[in-house]
Order: sequence, then C-alpha cells, then structure tokens
Amino acid sequence: MRGWHSLNVAERRMHGPSVAVSTVAFSLAPPHRPADTPQGLWVPLVQRTRPPYKGAWALPGGPTQWDKTLTQTARETLVAATQAEPNYLEQLYAFGSVERSAQAERTVTIAYWAQYRESDFESAARIDDPHVAWFPTSRLPELAFDHAEIIHTGIQRLQRRASQTFVAHRFLERHFTLAQLREVHEVIVDKRVDPANFRRQALSSGEIVETGVTQAGAKHRPAKFYRFADNNARQD
Repeated sequence: MRGWHSLNVAERRMHGPSVAVSTVAFSLAPPHRPADTPQGLWVPLVQRTRPPYKGAWALPGGPTQWDKTLTQTARETLVAATQAEPNYLEQLYAFGSVERSAQAERTVTIAYWAQYRESDFESAARIDDPHVAWFPTSRLPELAFDHAEIIHTGIQRLQRRASQTFVAHRFLERHFTLAQLREVHEVIVDKRVDPANFRRQALSSGEIVETGVTQAGAKHRPAKFYRFADNNARQD
C-alpha cells in the first residue's frame, strides 16, 4: 500500500481519515509540583520529538488500534505518560476540522478528559522521561496541532460540571473540610466565592455528610470533616 505522503491531492481526498485519541487530564496536585506553586489546574503533556511540530508539546494519546476500544487507547496512552491510573475518564468531544492536520494525513481525534487526586500518584513510578511533564493550565508551553483548543474545551466541561459536587470529589481525598471543598471549587471555576454562601449551599445540597471527626491541632474552633454521600461516591 502506498504511503500517505506519496498520494496526490485527488487520491488523498478519496482516502478516509485516520482516528486518534487524545486525553486532557486534570490534577490539582501532580507529582513533583513545587511546594510554593499556587494551587491551580495542571495537565500532563508529551513533547514531540519528530515533525510535524517537533519540539512542541502535545496531549497524551495516539492512533487507535484495531483490537482496542477508544477508551482503552485513551487510558493506556495516558497511564503510559503519567505512570498513574486516573480515577475518572470520560469522552469529551470529537475534533475533525480539515485544517487541523493539513501537513499530514487527515486525522479525526476523539478527545477524552480525566481527573486525578493526589493519592492516585502514591504508587506511581517516577516519570524519568524528559519529554513528559505536568504544566499549569495558566502557563502552557507551545502546543502542537489544535491541542490548545482541546484543553480549553476540557476546562469548559469541568467548569460546567462544577455545580455537581462529585466533580470536586475526584480531586479531593475521602474526608475533607468545607474550606478544602471550597478551594477546589474556586480553582475549577477560576474565581473566588463567598464562604458563607458556599457553606450554606454545600450543606443544603444533601451531597455531603459529616464524618464525626474534626480537624486536629486547630487553634480555634476545629473544622469538621465531611465525605460525599454514597450516591455520589459511586460515580467515580
């Protein structure tokens, strides 16, 4: 079979597009994050070592295989990059504009989004590959293809889901204070919220319950620890 680059324009138009998968994964506490770094959303990226976009960074992913589902491909390529299993993975959107792969074979990308909490990295192997790194979404490097658009779409999806508190649950550990829950919510929506209003809404939602445990070592009134109700915990 002739390679893509040996085909003329007419032949390329008759050639069906290939299908690939890319995953935008979010974490608030990726491994080896500098301690003095402000809290925010981080994503793992892989630096390309060959054209097109050699030297630019891209989302974890790759072409689909005939014997693997899209979700299997998304999970395997993400874990290969991060060395850790996400606690949540969902299909995000399809990206298939003609312009997105003008310099190479026409490719349609099925994008996924994923979430990690800090404990998801506890048993992960250290990332020794210099071409793999986590970046804050506020300071992204040069990105390949249309991966900036994919990341932006993933952030929008995350923000739309912010009213559903189980999205925050996938960033938090099992037990948390209301202040910790509010901090995660503020990172997701990228704005400050009124603590009193947030507390009232969270407690009246029916989605969190007290654990009966309070924060140790507090100077003043110790904060209560909460957990998500079972109906939300099952959505991991």
